[in-house]
Amino acid sequence: MNPTRLRRPLAALVLGGTAAFLGAVTSAHAFSNPPIQVAQGIEYMCGGAARDEAAFMEMVSPRWAATIEFGVSDGKGAQVAGFPAKALIEVRQKYTGQVVMDVQSQGPYMLARLNPGAYDVNVTLGGLTLTQSLVVIAGMPARTSFVWPSNFDMASVTPALPQTQALAQTSAAR
Repeated sequence: MNPTRLRRPLAALVLGGTAAFLGAVTSAHAFSNPPIQVAQGIEYMCGGAARDEAAFMEMVSPRWAATIEFGVSDGKGAQVAGFPAKALIEVRQKYTGQVVMDVQSQGPYMLARLNPGAYDVNVTLGGLTLTQSLVVIAGMPARTSFVWPSNFDMASVTPALPQTQALAQTSAAR
């Protein structure tokens, strides 16, 4: 048996695996992590509009006390990926009604370091407010999802792209 014949496939396997690993590492770091912000003394992070950022938010969500996810139904029981609109989020203590957090989301995910307790989370988008209960237990990540109905007018609450705004201004000037 020729030992050189065995080395070539092994070297190709090792180098190919290294290239795939490096490709995964560079693509995973092609975006910057969403910034951690503070509101009413509570740390939170919003994001996930891009696929890489959404994967990052999913990966780190178990390290946060609460994950709040936003989406729009496709009308068939599934959730449409992506959520371009900014929603107003109000977190209240369930039994006292005291507001503990009042922020605006900037993506389909919001992670928050809420203290253990029972909360009502109100999310308002385009005049429609959805409410979910959320119970945070120490050491166990909590999660809730807000899904707007498929007939909700997302176009009215989605910010226009710069090209669309320029086109609208040009059309209005005519």
